[in-house]
Amino acid sequence: MPPRLKHKTPAVVLKEGKFIRFLRHDGWEYVERNNCRGIVIVLALTDEDKVILIDQYRAPVRKHVIEFPAGLISDEPRYHKESIASAAKRELLEETGYQARRIVKLLAGPVSSGFTADIVTVVRAYGLRKVARGGGDHTENIVVHEVPLAKAEHWLKQMSRKGYLIEPKVYMGLFFLTRPKR
Repeated sequence: MPPRLKHKTPAVVLKEGKFIRFLRHDGWEYVERNNCRGIVIVLALTDEDKVILIDQYRAPVRKHVIEFPAGLISDEPRYHKESIASAAKRELLEETGYQARRIVKLLAGPVSSGFTADIVTVVRAYGLRKVARGGGDHTENIVVHEVPLAKAEHWLKQMSRKGYLIEPKVYMGLFFLTRPKR
């Protein structure tokens, strides 16, 4: 196993915007968010075995993308020290209209470690109850899809043929949703 490198020099901020900063550290250029403590992805399955997915237009790829509900942790002053579970419940309700009774952490790790400092935490939501319409906040235009888990892969292929991009983490999430409940 190669030795771990010890970095004694701080990163240099090359450019900073409202939500992200562009950095250089030891010759490596990357981005990091400056408006949150992390990202949470919510894997949600109804009692009827329907997986909750969303689609929304994503400007960087200029297409609609199929994703799991997700969001930033502590991205607004009113959520300053919120927990991962609180952020997951908030984002699930805001984006899909579903309220979760319980959140269980599954894993955490880098999103794209060669490009961004983002760390994502994947959680599973249990005890779902539809209490609102969903659709996101005032800056979002989210469409909620309730897809039978047994037909999810076929549905994703159909959506891809229609021109939607499929976030690869959706396939990872389907793996976890087909495992026995914790």
